[in-house]
Amino acid sequence: MRNRAARPAVEALIAFIDEHRQVFGVEPICRVLTSHGLKIATSTYYAARKRVPSAQSVRDAELKTQISRVHADSFSVYGVRKVWRQLHRESIPVARCTVARLMRDLGLQGVRRSREVRTTVRDDDHERADDLLQRDFTASCPNERWVDPG
Repeated sequence: MRNRAARPAVEALIAFIDEHRQVFGVEPICRVLTSHGLKIATSTYYAARKRVPSAQSVRDAELKTQISRVHADSFSVYGVRKVWRQLHRESIPVARCTVARLMRDLGLQGVRRSREVRTTVRDDDHERADDLLQRDFTASCPNERWVDPG
């Protein structure tokens, strides 16, 4: 199975080429990228530029503006479920999993009621027990290492 995470998405390569094509040209950039392991043909670039955006990407763009608006109107408190319900109240039909995906893409999340998990914070002024084992916890048989708590 091929690892897809190791290679950037074609959209990222297209954006990179768009950014530098005025200086270097499309074909030399594609040649250099291919020589460095990021295979992209010039025909792939031009096909991607000519391609009409998919219906899902158009709808996602529209929904992202609505989700951002609802999240901002709630003072960035609403999470996925409440944003989803607010969109339905406004007669914007959308699946909850779609709201979750788009909020994740936008980096939005609601406020959680529970506090962060906090482990014990040690007190440096507190007196600690002596190290009677000198940090050697190995034992050759059971019940060999016992420390008197008193």
